[in-house]
Amino acid sequence: MNLNTLFRSCFLLLFVFSNAQIPEPELDQLVKETLTTFDVPGISVGVLKDGKVIYSKGHGIRSMITKEPMESKTLVGVASNSKGFTCFALAMMVDAGKLSWDDKVRKYIPEFQLKDPWVTSEFTIRDLVTHRSGMPLGAGDLMFFPEGSDFSVQNIIDNLKYLQPESSFRSTFRYNNNFYIVAGEVLKRVSGLSWEEFIETKIMKPVGMINSKASYNRVTNRSNIIDAHTRTEGKVVPIPHDWSATANAAGGIVSNVPDMLTWAQFLINEAVTTSGERLLSKAQFHELWQLQTPLPVRPGDWYGSHFRGYGLGWFVTDVKGGYKQVYHTGGLLGTVTQFTMIPELNLAIVVLTNQMNGSAFNTITNTIKDSYLGYENRNWLGMFGSRNAEYLKYNDSIKQSVYNQVKLMGKKINVPKPEQIVGIYTDDWFGDIEISYNGTKYSIASKRSSRLDGELLPYKATTYVAKWNDRSYDADVFVKFTFDEEGIAQSATMSYIAPITDFSFDFHDLHLVKTK
Repeated sequence: MNLNTLFRSCFLLLFVFSNAQIPEPELDQLVKETLTTFDVPGISVGVLKDGKVIYSKGHGIRSMITKEPMESKTLVGVASNSKGFTCFALAMMVDAGKLSWDDKVRKYIPEFQLKDPWVTSEFTIRDLVTHRSGMPLGAGDLMFFPEGSDFSVQNIIDNLKYLQPESSFRSTFRYNNNFYIVAGEVLKRVSGLSWEEFIETKIMKPVGMINSKASYNRVTNRSNIIDAHTRTEGKVVPIPHDWSATANAAGGIVSNVPDMLTWAQFLINEAVTTSGERLLSKAQFHELWQLQTPLPVRPGDWYGSHFRGYGLGWFVTDVKGGYKQVYHTGGLLGTVTQFTMIPELNLAIVVLTNQMNGSAFNTITNTIKDSYLGYENRNWLGMFGSRNAEYLKYNDSIKQSVYNQVKLMGKKINVPKPEQIVGIYTDDWFGDIEISYNGTKYSIASKRSSRLDGELLPYKATTYVAKWNDRSYDADVFVKFTFDEEGIAQSATMSYIAPITDFSFDFHDLHLVKTK
């Protein structure tokens, strides 16, 4: 075989690998089996290849209440997939000469303050959106999560100074939503528009995302929108939509498969709309997908990746043979989503679900992606299905063990008396939590987050369990008291019972001091 023939053969092989497609009936079957395996009521999937939508379907039901079908046009909260829009909007402001990525945040928000004065003075717009603040994972999320708190954007900005760093500034990746809320406020102050108005009028409208809104509360036609669902007490149940508009810049967008594929095509076209309008300069668009904060690649990575990290509103990595993959996921209570692009293959995959199980979207995305990268069937459904079953069993066993101990403690008399622990406990950034006693049982309730209330149950000599009344949270916590020499509680800390708890329930970041 001569070199020309060899070159032609290699080219054809690469062409076949990069243009393979799962037959539609096989993809239909995969999604249906994914619904069953992970107990997800509804999933919508979209695939864009070489500028053409080759798959756009919904499967299952969008609501266990109405039983109406999940469709490709069914609206879903895309959650943190909104972060790419926030960074795109900021990049537009850079193009307009209204800010620079490396401007200090205090230039636009003078009251911005963190615990460390030097970090405060050095914190840039770029730092807001790259998860390298030094704060713990999800620090401060309880100010907007779950929905029902009375914290405003300004409250969140004012309270950042009370959050305790976990690592040094810019040294470690720790995902954080609150700094995206601050980024949304920067956009508002430099553009003169609210984050929601900017996203809808300056990005969604020209791009052609005709069904999408920047916030759940801006959706006026809810005739084709999901109900959220989650696994509670061993079974999947419908739950109310849960996202505070305060955090829209971090995760507020509501969209569907056709619109997200339109967004994908726009991005693959390097920020040029179908009408030929360029919304972002080539230089700024290039900047969005550059690695800013590195992340480790695990040994034996599934896609042979050499690097992984976070850009400006996007995760970036390389997959088989060096193709750049740009992606993000999103999660609300009751729904998770995934958005993946491999620009060099002109490929985009969108998976939207109405149940909070990430194994479902990983199964579908990886299977589709593999077909274009030339991998043999790696049975993601079987692997993730087994892992998911084991993980749920593990978490359930932890919770069962804890509540068995609670039952035993209920029969003992050597537990603190009401006068030892009832009262108001205050955290600098979260405010007051009240522990009360009605003569038969203890209650615990946040004063500023109305849906965080529940029963307080004895677990060990100085530790109780907060069992939240809303069982969909799956976020029960240990409450550990410290007592003075007279046996009166002086302070309390909290920690998760089970690792399945969403990181945005950052109870572990609270430092509660008894004030009354």
